[in-house]
Amino acid sequence: MQSPELKSAIKQNLYKTDFYAWTQQQAALLRQQQWNDIDVANLVEEIEDLGKQQRQELRKRLSILLAHLLKWKYQPEQRSRSWLGTIRVQRREVSKLLQDSPSLKPYIEEAIASAYENARDLAMGETELPVKTFPANCPYSWADVIRKQFYPGDPSDLLSNMDEQI
Repeated sequence: MQSPELKSAIKQNLYKTDFYAWTQQQAALLRQQQWNDIDVANLVEEIEDLGKQQRQELRKRLSILLAHLLKWKYQPEQRSRSWLGTIRVQRREVSKLLQDSPSLKPYIEEAIASAYENARDLAMGETELPVKTFPANCPYSWADVIRKQFYPGDPSDLLSNMDEQI
């Protein structure tokens, strides 16, 4: 029989040396209800990190979406089917993420504010327009950001052509 110290050292070693094997081992131990053998400390940390990853995923998708909305408004001559596709995909993915994790909804306004900083930098870098071109704070409401029909700026022939093809 192994001492508790040896068991702990073995758990830590596998956690550090082969994370995938550690996850499979922990899943098996949970299924078998072998509560005393579970690496509780690392398992708690990983579960907390999973929650953080959901928030990060929301901010990342909002950053890309907001950057494309900025590009759409401030570089209308460059609008493309690619930009349109990115806006549509990111809207769907944000919606799915919120459906899968509705507890993220109260975090939306904070996520938009945080994501907008990145979006502004992305738009500046991709358009080569000066940063002062873009508002310091997000000019779009959450309702606009997620609304399928919202495209800032002047109407685009690209939108009407796209609607005909769908």
